Amino acid sequence: MKKFWNWVRDEESGTRTLYLDGVIAEESWFDDDITPKAFKADLDAGEGDIVIWLNSPGGDCVAASQIYAMLMDYKGKVTVKIDGIAASAASVVAMAGTEVLMAPTALMMVHNPLTIAIGDSEEMQKAIAMLSEVKESIINAYEIKTGQSRAKLSHLMDAETWLNANKAIELGFADGILEDEKKRVQAENVTYAFSRRAVTNSLLDKVKPKLPRQKTNTPTASKATPAEWLEKRLSLLQH
Repeated sequence: MKKFWNWVRDEESGTRTLYLDGVIAEESWFDDDITPKAFKADLDAGEGDIVIWLNSPGGDCVAASQIYAMLMDYKGKVTVKIDGIAASAASVVAMAGTEVLMAPTALMMVHNPLTIAIGDSEEMQKAIAMLSEVKESIINAYEIKTGQSRAKLSHLMDAETWLNANKAIELGFADGILEDEKKRVQAENVTYAFSRRAVTNSLLDKVKPKLPRQKTNTPTASKATPAEWLEKRLSLLQH
């Protein structure tokens, strides 16, 4: 069995990350009981929220459908992060995300399902009917996630529509843009002191050597502490 998925656990946070990279099920899941069970066993091997990094041109509709159903049934939060492409069947998997985030350079593509048929006209009609039902099943997943009308989703699939991150967010296929983790951490580490007393004390620490020495041998000397003296000066400047 050739796996197209890989699970990684962050030992510090305990977060489980699933990497779906490449064609979904190069070996078809049709009439295959082993591969779906193996994927589900890996999924259910832990608990809690999971993160899925998705980069796939698509693949087997049956495999995508089962992965979608397994992820929708999973108890924890499912965050899908698309760093490259989520096309065709991979876009269906993405719809299982509680939250779907795309890199600014990522792409999503939706189109009509494809198949290969051999036989007479009756067999061709059966293939057409089958493809029609497959399309409706895919629209079901898109509709739940996006809230768009079935007619609009059908038109998008007919046109083989490519969506950049902003367009995917606009249409409801995605929820946001992947943030730069370095900038986010830096922003979280910035602290601001809005307390007047805290500002006064901070300034006092910087100018303490320059403050006038307090006199105690004259009746007219100020009894204010250095901090009170500085705060009074700041108050006068504000007015």
